[in-house]
Amino acid sequence: MSTSKIFRYDSDGIVVTYEARRCIHAEACVHGLPAAFDPKRKPWVDAGAAPADDIARVIERCPTGALQYQRKDGGPHEAPPPKNTVRIAADGPLYFHGRVQVNAADGQPLARETRVALCRCGKSALKPFCDGSHTKAGFKDAGAVSSLQVKNEAGKSGDGALVITCSTDGSLGVGGDFELVDAKGGVAGRGNLTWLCRCGGSGNKPFCDGTHKKIGFKSN
Repeated sequence: MSTSKIFRYDSDGIVVTYEARRCIHAEACVHGLPAAFDPKRKPWVDAGAAPADDIARVIERCPTGALQYQRKDGGPHEAPPPKNTVRIAADGPLYFHGRVQVNAADGQPLARETRVALCRCGKSALKPFCDGSHTKAGFKDAGAVSSLQVKNEAGKSGDGALVITCSTDGSLGVGGDFELVDAKGGVAGRGNLTWLCRCGGSGNKPFCDGTHKKIGFKSN
């Protein structure tokens, strides 16, 4: 995975961090609190322009995890939702929300967060994270689920965490209880084990069907 610069914005009550290459301009922050998040301004984040509670609330809507925060005023830290979800974005990434841990193929942790967007077009320069390359690549997938490939296996629920393992030149292995949500917001299935495509070529998206081997997908 290529490194990505992280910008920091401080106020008395909160620290906001921004990882630019993980931003795909969902604009939940801009529309949610324009006083603090204004892309026409430099710097575009003003951590002192609104109460820390309001800034934290809006940051938690950022689906990619590009925006994070730390409270300096004793306010609550971000808490994961009661259920782990994997949401398929139409023509876009996989959004993970919950107690999320992303591991490299060798088991080394890449991220422990509540909000992560992982590439499924195969073109990101920041794999496994989405960097918006699906737009330039013209990636198309409606985000529907036609043939469910989610398992419920004993012993795979773990401690409530959702663990994503990025196999070398292959799929995303997902272990831990989760709901799979399609692009229209419907729950397509529930389970604790599946393998998701990240090469962009599967004929049964969002699931892996082995196409990465045929097209020579490289995860680095």
